[in-house]
Amino acid sequence: MADVVLAIDQGTTATKVSAVDRHAHVLVSAERSHPVRTTPAGEATHDPGEVVDAALDALREVAAAGHHVHALALTGAMHTLLGVDGAGRPVTPSLSWADNRAKDQAQALRDTDLGRRLHRETGTPVHPFAPLAKLAWAGANKITADRWYGLKDHLFRALTGEVATEHSSASGTGLLESATLDWHPDALDFAGIDPEKLPDLRSPLDSAPLTRHVPGVPRDVPVVLGGGDGPLANLGVGATTPGVAAVSLGTSGALRVARDAPIVDERGRTFCYYVAEGLWVVGGAVSNGGIVTQWAADTFGLPAADLLAEAALVPPGARGITALPYLLGERAPWWTSDARSALVGIRHDHGRAEITRALVEGVAQQLALVLDAVRSTADVRTARVTGGAFRSPLWTEVLASALDLDLEVATGDSAVGAALLAWRALEDRPPTPAHRPGRIFRPDKDIAELYRRGRQDVERLYLALR
Repeated sequence: MADVVLAIDQGTTATKVSAVDRHAHVLVSAERSHPVRTTPAGEATHDPGEVVDAALDALREVAAAGHHVHALALTGAMHTLLGVDGAGRPVTPSLSWADNRAKDQAQALRDTDLGRRLHRETGTPVHPFAPLAKLAWAGANKITADRWYGLKDHLFRALTGEVATEHSSASGTGLLESATLDWHPDALDFAGIDPEKLPDLRSPLDSAPLTRHVPGVPRDVPVVLGGGDGPLANLGVGATTPGVAAVSLGTSGALRVARDAPIVDERGRTFCYYVAEGLWVVGGAVSNGGIVTQWAADTFGLPAADLLAEAALVPPGARGITALPYLLGERAPWWTSDARSALVGIRHDHGRAEITRALVEGVAQQLALVLDAVRSTADVRTARVTGGAFRSPLWTEVLASALDLDLEVATGDSAVGAALLAWRALEDRPPTPAHRPGRIFRPDKDIAELYRRGRQDVERLYLALR
């Protein structure tokens, strides 16, 4: 049996547990889904107990493989928030990043001098996803708790009995000052919360002993705090050196590049989140990725794979249709939760194939706008990509040309990144790098130029329709 770390990746719709060896190989994994409860009012929440149960169930399955477990390591979706009582029992559901009910609080802060300064000093855009805005919303609605923390922190408490968070997840709350890695006084004041009501701040490499009985896992093994799923994805795919971006594209998408110091671009288009040991990621997340093709498939009554095959026969540029694909609002680079979708340029001879291609191109153009913003603060020469969308040749070809970058398919993920942090903490030396060379997709330079010119139309249309 191999020596492994069991990495728990607490996602938005499922939690995955992976057994990862010292060489960043995933030997076995298990996944359990958990529902997100949504309402037309903008609510998007989890039941904390259901999420913990899902994690424990997957953990037991992976532990049953019999590998020698040296540690557990945590990562999870960022920007979550839940309130607990003095005994650690949830008194609220867990608000996910997609919960939009704090839009009024975010809007009131966004375009003020304070809002712009907090974005620069915390690295977190002013947006309803941020716990900064969520706490202000909770205060305005008289929702109280003895303590507030993230959903991953709740799992850490369930495993160890300790209340703590790490600088990586905390850097996505809008409450952490990047320069000091401590709670930001002005952010706390806006959120209306005392620091005593937040968890203790610790290094991503810190740990506490496991106190919960898990069959197949030795009692008292360290549970390493880990970090946010976005920052640790860069670590997991090996995108931690200058010039190499990590791009993920599933239901939503993101582009991030590593830096050795925190920075946000002057126009406030990017985030900046902590990884560990003086490493940061700068980038942006888009709310709409593969969801656009699923919407098209549902709308046109055709399987998504067949629809994408039809769309691949349409020339680049979608025969004149430009899409603003904001089905779920949008994050980077606009950071406006109330953005709406638009299809511009439709004629009578356009059909489902042209519309689908336009939506795919619209998502790629949005990620290219994020890349433009990132390049104002960091060099980017190539990208390592992960996500289900890259199983489609159309998605891969369009994104490579829109970004005008070589795309290398990567094998790691945020769970691998969490495991690498744990091996670093256990052995006090850098583990074997996660990256293993994968297939490379290269841009078509003529199509890249077509998309570059079209990107100006995307920005003008957004500004006009806003």
